[in-house]
Parts: sequence; structure tokens; C-alpha cells
Amino acid sequence: MLSLFKRHPIAAPGFVIALACVLFFAVNLIADTIYWNDPEHRRQTPEAWMTPRYIAHSWQLDPKDVGEALGMIGPPERGPDKRPTLSYIAEKRGVPVEQVIAEATDFVTTHARTKGRDK
Repeated sequence: MLSLFKRHPIAAPGFVIALACVLFFAVNLIADTIYWNDPEHRRQTPEAWMTPRYIAHSWQLDPKDVGEALGMIGPPERGPDKRPTLSYIAEKRGVPVEQVIAEATDFVTTHARTKGRDK
């Protein structure tokens, strides 16, 4: 194995790095697939800890549409709140979190029905 690194000082480390990247993304893909195939993670009722993107994945909707329905215009701000939760959105809008949760619930149930995904 060491002779391979001596004979190919650039290609061998490049191969190892590429292999590590492939392994990382393969593990990530498998973990996401297992998580989202669990029936408990599909079509979840919105809760305060959820992000618009999580809700969109759970209900198979466009994340931009969910974000716009909840009053998010444009991408989230930079910083520690890159993934704003429903409670954070409610705080920024100055409304109770229950109102944002109700808006999210209304949006997902309406759009899931109109797209024929209410099976």
C-alpha cells in the first residue's frame, strides 16, 4: 500500500479523498432515506420546533411555498437562525406561536388535498 503512495504521490491521496467524500455522501443519503421512510416522519402535524423546510419535506411540498405562507419573504437571515422554527417566525412577526402553527396546518392540509396527496 505504501508503494502505491510512493509511485503515485498525487493520485493516491486524491483517490483516498474522493473515496472519503463518496462514503460521507452515501452514509448521509442512507440516513435521510431511513429517516423519511419512517411513517412517523411523514405528514406530521406542525409543531413549534419545526422549520418550514421540515414541514415541506414531511408533507412533500415546496419549501418556498411553505415559507411564503408563513410570512417568510426571501431566504432566512444569516447567522445562528439560518433554519428558523415556527416559534422563531412567530416571535419575528410578533404573533402567538399558535397562530403560526394554525397557518401552517391550514396550508399543508389545503395543499396536500389539492395536489392529490391526501391518500
